[in-house]
Amino acid sequence: MRLIANYISLLRIFLAIMMLFVRPLSGPFFIIFVACQITDVLDGYAARKTHTTSKLGDNLDSIGDFIMILVLIIVLYPVIKLTIRIIIWVFIIAIIKIISMIVIFIKYKTFEMLHTYGNKFTGFILFAFIISLAFVQSNMIMYIVCTIASISASEELLINLFSSELQINRKSIIGVIKIERKNISSR
Repeated sequence: MRLIANYISLLRIFLAIMMLFVRPLSGPFFIIFVACQITDVLDGYAARKTHTTSKLGDNLDSIGDFIMILVLIIVLYPVIKLTIRIIIWVFIIAIIKIISMIVIFIKYKTFEMLHTYGNKFTGFILFAFIISLAFVQSNMIMYIVCTIASISASEELLINLFSSELQINRKSIIGVIKIERKNISSR
């Protein structure tokens, strides 16, 4: 029972990889995609409810997120008509996220991704976007997704640059500002 959250994360990784073997935007694709999203919510919930949160669980969740995004890019790129501007924008977002991971590695000697409200909202918007592909393909929706993802990735990078300690469950940059102000005033 104490490893249930980790098993759920591993299931999400397996399901994400399974999307490589089904036709994009087909019924099986959407079923697997929704199952991945459900397991993404359930792993954290199960870990908190069973008081079994762990570094391994956090890493499995982050790895699952990374694999999911990578698989979605691989399978959806050929079927979504992206403009050069959007492709460049997605590439810039990826660079910001990679720089953020490098900052964490340099400062804290670990691999982590933050669980901010911005990242959670970006995940929800990305989920809604992919579901919307069953009905309509619009570059306007991609601009909205990229805008939200840019803000979220930039916030995460700023948190990592200016935090004096790693807190993967930090909710926003506002928390960093409050803590750093408190640290400065206590010196």
